[in-house]
Formats: sequence, structure tokens, C-alpha cells
Amino acid sequence: MIQTVFSTLFQVIVPLSIPVIIGALLGRYKNLETKPLLTISLYYLSPALILDTLTTAKVSHSDVYMTLAFSLLNLLFLWAIANLLGKLLKLSSPEISGLTLVSSFTNSVNYGLPLILLAFGKLGLDKASIYVITQMVIVNTIGVYFAARSQFNVKSAIKSVFSLPAIYAAILALILRTLDLPLPSGVAKGISMIANAYSPVVLAILGAQMVSVKVSKLDQKVQASFWAGLSVRLLLSPFIALICLSILHIKGIVHSVLFILSCMPVAVNAVILAEKFNASSKMVSKCILWTTLISFIVLPFLIAFVK
Repeated sequence: MIQTVFSTLFQVIVPLSIPVIIGALLGRYKNLETKPLLTISLYYLSPALILDTLTTAKVSHSDVYMTLAFSLLNLLFLWAIANLLGKLLKLSSPEISGLTLVSSFTNSVNYGLPLILLAFGKLGLDKASIYVITQMVIVNTIGVYFAARSQFNVKSAIKSVFSLPAIYAAILALILRTLDLPLPSGVAKGISMIANAYSPVVLAILGAQMVSVKVSKLDQKVQASFWAGLSVRLLLSPFIALICLSILHIKGIVHSVLFILSCMPVAVNAVILAEKFNASSKMVSKCILWTTLISFIVLPFLIAFVK
């Protein structure tokens, strides 16, 4: 076990940390603007990665059904726990919304995909791509509802999903697979070249975002929600994921990939929703920073556990 942990640390976490550290240094000393890079990631790199992965992915209908079922069941459990903790701690509505975002949504795109690729190889990335697409849809629909229940609009939520280029890349990949039509070799090579740039760029963005997070002193009530969110994301989420995987009888590499992705730190998108809908954004920001930092220590143990 210990040997596997150290092996994972040096073969997975160390390579991941290099672009993160460089991004953090650029953000700290060169004021790296992440907004243009996020646009590149969202509208250029992510669709290419999704299209490249899904057109060649070794996935079955069973993988798709299991991933969808796991995503929804895991979300339901985490939502219930966040709401229960919110009531026990007598948190305000905005703080409960923030706690729900922190508990439910993980950084499976910017951090999770590069991690899975290094830890489980191309086959792991194939399985992870289904989860990532599912999460994109969930965050932009159910995530919006969690952040702003009183302002939630189904039409706007659906519109936000179809503003994501990755969704169209996934649809195109599905059509090509259904019709058994490969991409022309020149096009496939070009898309693959773009996809290969995904990991180093998004990890550098993550590093820059980490140093830009403003961690201010929280009052006692918000501090309570911070510790609750940290506990759910780092301590409870692995057990909840294992329960869901057991209920659905998911095994093999799909089990390993879904487990790790569900144990990732808080999604950066969570603070965007929190700021937009006044859902305790300071607490969410602090959770993003600390869960990400702690994940570099925790994830090698979790990867060793499922390998």
C-alpha cells in the first residue's frame, strides 16, 4: 500500500503539480489573466478533447448507463447530507446553498481529467469523458438550482447547457459512432493535437486560480459552514461514492475512475455560481483553495486504494 502511494505520488501527483505550480507563479508574479485562458479552455481545448476522446473511446452502453446512474445517486446523497448539516448547524439559506455547491460538485474537468489520464491511462480517460459530460450538464442545470432556488429558471438552465461547445462535440462524436463514421485522418490529427494541449493549459489555469482566491476571515456561522463543507468533500464523499458504487454493482476500471472523480476537490465553477447568486461565495472560495491543496496529499492514498 505505502509503495503504491509513493509510486502514485511521484508518477501522478508530481507531474500534475509542475504546471499547477508554474500557473501559480505566473498568477502571483506576472498577474496572469485566467479569463482569456478559460475561454480558450472552454471553447477550444475542451471540445477538442471530448471529440477526440469520445470518437475513439472504448465505452459501452453499460458504461454510459452506470455513469449516469452513479452521478445522479451520488448527487442525491450529497445534497441530502449538505441540507441535513445546514439545518443541524442552523445555517442561513445562502450558506446552505454554498454548502450544497461545495459538497456536490468536484473539479472533474480541469483537475480530474489530467489526473485520470496519468493514473489510469487512455482507457481511464475514455471512461472519465462520460462522467465529465454528465457533470457539465448537471452543474449548469441542477447546480444553478442549488445556488439560486428562488431565481431558478428551467429555460435559462437548459440554454446554459447548450451554450457549452463540449456538448456539441459530444453529440457529434455520438453521431459519428452511431453511423460508424471515422473522422478524416487529417482532421483527427488536428483535433488530437489540440486535445494534447488540454492538460498543461488547464492545470496552469488551476494554479493561477488558486493564488487569486481571496481567503478572508469568516464569521462564526460561515466558519461552521466552511468546516462542514471541508468535511463532506474530503471525509464523507469517498464513503458516499463507495456506497453508490456498491448499490449499483459497478466494478472494474469504471469503479476506480468514478470513485476518484467523485473525491476530487471543490469545482472552481462553484464559486462562479456562488458569486452570481449570493450563495456564501467567501466560504466557497476558501473551500476550493483548501480542498485543492489537501487533495495533493489525499488523492495518492485514494488512487492506491482502488488500483
